[in-house]
Parts: sequence; C-alpha cells; structure tokens
Amino acid sequence: MKSKKMAGISITESSSNFDNLEAMSIEELLININEEDSKVHLAVRKALPQIKCLIEQIEIRMKKGGRIFYLGAGTSGRLGVLDASEVPPTFGVPANLVIGLIAGGDPALRNSIESAEDDQNKAWDSLQSFNVNKTDSVIGIAASGTTPYVIEGIKHSRENGILTGCITCNPDSEIAQESEYPIEAIVGPEFVTGSTRLKAGTAQKMILNMITTTIMIKLGRVKGNRMVNMQLTNEKLIERGTRMIVEELNISSEEARQLLLVHGSVKKVTENYFK
Repeated sequence: MKSKKMAGISITESSSNFDNLEAMSIEELLININEEDSKVHLAVRKALPQIKCLIEQIEIRMKKGGRIFYLGAGTSGRLGVLDASEVPPTFGVPANLVIGLIAGGDPALRNSIESAEDDQNKAWDSLQSFNVNKTDSVIGIAASGTTPYVIEGIKHSRENGILTGCITCNPDSEIAQESEYPIEAIVGPEFVTGSTRLKAGTAQKMILNMITTTIMIKLGRVKGNRMVNMQLTNEKLIERGTRMIVEELNISSEEARQLLLVHGSVKKVTENYFK
C-alpha cells in the first residue's frame, strides 16, 4: 500500500512508497527493496555531468600533488573512509592520497556516534591537522545535505581557496549551495522511511567509486583494463599479477612470478623487462 508524502519534508526524510512493511512476506520485502534499488543507477546517470565537472577539477590538482579529502557523518562518513582505504591496495598509491574523515573519528566507524555530526568545528580542525592546502580537494558526503559537520568543513575549505564538492541526495540543499561542484543523486524516499543507508548510501558508494577509479586511471595507475600497480598483499593478488605478466610478456608462470616478487608490481616488471 502506497503512503502519502508529507509536505515540507526533504526527499530523504519523506515517507516510503511502501507501508505496512511488517506484514510483507520475505519475498515481498526483497522484491520491493529491489524495485527501489533499481532507481539508484538512473539517479546516478542523471548526475554524470556534475560528476564529470568535479573530476576534471580534481585531476588538475592531483597532477600538481594534491589530495582528496572526504567529509561525512554516519553512513556517509563510513562510505568515504571505505573508498579512501581501498584506493592504496587497488592502485598502489600512498595511503595519504585519498583521506576519509568521519564525524566522531575512528570509533564512529564501528559504533554510532550520531551527535558528532552536529560538531561544526571538528571537520576543519581535522583538515588543518593534515595541512590541507589549495592543491587539495574536499568532498562533503551528506545524503540529507544538512549535516553541520560536513557543511562547516566545506565552508571553511572554500573560504581558504580549496576546491569543494559534495555528494547529496536532496535537491538544492545547503551543502550543494556551499560547494563549488555539487553532485545531486536524487534517488527518492527510502524503503524504510529516512534510512539513508539504503538507496542514498548505494548512490554515494557508486559515485565515490566513479571519482577515485576515474582519477586513478587518468593518473596512469591502470594499463589497458588492469590494476598494474596493485599491492601484492595476498596470494590471490600475486597470482593475478603473475597472470597479467604471462599474458603481457609471453613468459612462463614461474618466471613471471619471480619477476613480480622482485619488482613488486606488474607495471615495474613490464617497464624493466626489456632493459
């Protein structure tokens, strides 16, 4: 049964398109959640021009030695930290190239510290501790677009000449107004009213993937379609790298593996093989 949306409430807080969830069977719940999730990629597609504009500006700065900082609270903050933590092993870059900051600090990654999002000064304080500068880019992640921790961090960054962007799921939000390059993925009301860990979180994750993957490709961290700079942190990745070298150089697996372990990355092996 469809429920009516309440006037004057943001989209991320508006009432679900479904009601009486507790009366639904498991199959009905799954089908209806999946129906809502199918709207996410369409919302992200509509935001592609905004994503492109932000990435173009970030690329310019990162080629001059800049970094990316994510600011977020709750689910949004965790997604930022997750994306930042996955960039080094995937692309073989330093851990301080993409940095995720979450309201409440590291304890908030595992435990909810929802009140931390109201701290208006903490984000800028944290950015300053990393000596944030004009070659860096700061991206605020806030599904509602109203999170004080994120908004104030964006405001201070922009006032200091630092590139700012945001990822939000409400149109014309405060954070979008404060950001130079806002990204708005309007996914609609959540299946469970207000639970932005659902569609909004999925949209944010997709956009974060797009930003860092595209930037890393443009910075030369991918060859063809392969992660030639990935860190060799386990046997699976060593085997993957070995296969890449075998296909690239047409040598035996044993030789490829030895070369990989000596040089530390697929890219270094292929660069040095013919020297």
